[in-house]
Amino acid sequence: MIQMKRATLLALVTVLGMLSVAPGAGAQGMFAPVVTVDGQVVTRYELDQRVLLLRVLRSPGNLEALARQQLIEDRVKLAAARSAGVELSEEVILNGMTEFAARADLTREELIRSLAGAGVAEQTFRDFITSALSWRDLVRARFVPRVRISEADIDKAIGALSGGSSVRVLLSEIILPAPPQQAAQAQALASRLSQISSIAQFSSEAGQVSASQSRANGGRLDWMPLTNLPAPLRPIILGLSVGQVTQPIPLEGAIALFQLRAVEETGVAAQEFSAIDYAAYYLPGGRTEATLQQAAQIRASIDTCDDLYGLAKGQPEEMLQRLASTPADLPRDIALELAKLDRGEISTNLTRTTTDGSEALMLLMLCGRTAAGAQDASREEVAAQLRNQRLEAYARGYLAQLVSDARITDK
Repeated sequence: MIQMKRATLLALVTVLGMLSVAPGAGAQGMFAPVVTVDGQVVTRYELDQRVLLLRVLRSPGNLEALARQQLIEDRVKLAAARSAGVELSEEVILNGMTEFAARADLTREELIRSLAGAGVAEQTFRDFITSALSWRDLVRARFVPRVRISEADIDKAIGALSGGSSVRVLLSEIILPAPPQQAAQAQALASRLSQISSIAQFSSEAGQVSASQSRANGGRLDWMPLTNLPAPLRPIILGLSVGQVTQPIPLEGAIALFQLRAVEETGVAAQEFSAIDYAAYYLPGGRTEATLQQAAQIRASIDTCDDLYGLAKGQPEEMLQRLASTPADLPRDIALELAKLDRGEISTNLTRTTTDGSEALMLLMLCGRTAAGAQDASREEVAAQLRNQRLEAYARGYLAQLVSDARITDK
């Protein structure tokens, strides 16, 4: 299960971004400028404060690089909101601070004290909320009129989510390795790739940067029933237009992006599943040429998950895992890989860190899927998911344009 307090705070930081108001540009030392954005100064103090906040939230990667990027984005967000006449009352700001704290089961005062104990100033928290709410209001005012969710859209999504639909999708993928020491660089690359709208360009990028087996085919996947995908990903995929790319999807040690190439309804009803039976066989050495060759030899020599027991005979018990899980309980990266597989097929896209700290290549094999009955879905919830996905797409494109147009100068 997700650890709700930390994950909720981290998700809000990722989606909404943060901002601290800059002191005078002439200040020295801790208030010296480190970067300007259209003449607006980001100071060393602000950067250090953001790093402290990211550390409290346990954000991965190079925290200073991540903090710098977030502060640049916050500058252009707040400037755009001011230009559009977005103004927040004191009551709205305080309510926003209270709601943010409540997501961690804290009062506003408790969260402020907790942050202060880690060296994060109350003004930093307040300015973060001000920026987040201003951007939210700007995005709603600018793009909500463009979002139209029809009854047909809702019907199609409900059918797909419940397994009663015959929807299948044609996707392309890019899987970016994102170990802790490379997380910031991978996130920056993923953000750029998510703006692609050309199928040919996405395919070209996949062939160059993706770590998935599909890179040899430009990231192109075969047709798959929408219900093969993890349930939280289905409305996101349905919300895409052809050529559009998802926002970066964090996995364990990696980041995934998917591009919709086509969607259609077939004459065969899709099937929902109550359990997924799979096996994971771990090959020491990680993603090296030797282990990939070993995995290829295994792939050619076995037909079913039961065949793996013979390979694992005499080896430590943890080398082979045979598991049955509900789709909702599958780790996200495993769920995405299994979605691409038919019974008896194998993926070698994932790795895991072993108990001794070394890396092992995961040979993942789908053993079978257990069918389940369709579930009812709320029309209001589905409509909200589709609306939010489309708003996110508009907001990501708008932010990319603002950052691209801004004059950004390092000091």
